[in-house]
Amino acid sequence: MSESSPSSALEPGTLYVVATPIGNLGDLSPRAVQTLRGADVICAEDTRHSRPLLQQFGIDTPLLALHDHNEQAQAPALVERLRQGQALALISDAGTPLISDPGFRLVRAVREAGLKVSPVPGPSAVITALSAAGIASDRFLFEGFLPNKGAARRQRLSDLAALEASLVFYESSHRICESLADLESVFGDRRMALARELTKRFETILDGSIAEVRARVEADADQQRGEFVLIVEGVADRSAAQLAEGRRLMTLLSPHLPPSQAARLAAEISGAPRKALYARDS
Repeated sequence: MSESSPSSALEPGTLYVVATPIGNLGDLSPRAVQTLRGADVICAEDTRHSRPLLQQFGIDTPLLALHDHNEQAQAPALVERLRQGQALALISDAGTPLISDPGFRLVRAVREAGLKVSPVPGPSAVITALSAAGIASDRFLFEGFLPNKGAARRQRLSDLAALEASLVFYESSHRICESLADLESVFGDRRMALARELTKRFETILDGSIAEVRARVEADADQQRGEFVLIVEGVADRSAAQLAEGRRLMTLLSPHLPPSQAARLAAEISGAPRKALYARDS
């Protein structure tokens, strides 16, 4: 006896969070197509971007723009639609909504109203990159996009330098070379992977030391185009993590204290050897 297929009808009063392709249209799941066709309205980050995707699959459900600038204001009206029994779908420009994309305010408002939120899983650039990077993925921290300005970017990286988990970042073509230089400056000779244009025609995944990946990108203008996911391995052992944290603290304390006192405090807090910190700063 064959298993019966699930009902195609959507549940009234439910917000469906639907993942869409990050590049390859073949990655849009049958369930996602069914959900987008059956919803009363689709909330899209950029309707101009999403409309061609929907037309490709013969989906003519009405679109409503929902982005960072209007989400808070739109949420009450959308919750009211759900209360009236409508089924709504939420999509982003690409991938899984809410991952460095708008949507969490709406999801929170719906849940606080006691209404149902149902995920329709699918592509995510973070998970796609991790699956092919060859870097430990049992523990990872997703940081989204790094700050635009160099000083703020290096400070953010320094704050993460002592973590043992793998680190995952998004980056744009405008800053990829600068960000790779800052990764090397802060993290040194760690292993990394760079995933570019995932699932698209010019998909590239580079791996090696940060210096090696940086050199390959800087030497090839084509490798500086597109959308990037950067994965950097975490600190390999506890002593290295303590040293990285001690150095971060030294950076914060040195402008305000003599080197020896800054090193002593940084060592007490981090557990790193005081001499190693003092020698590096002197």
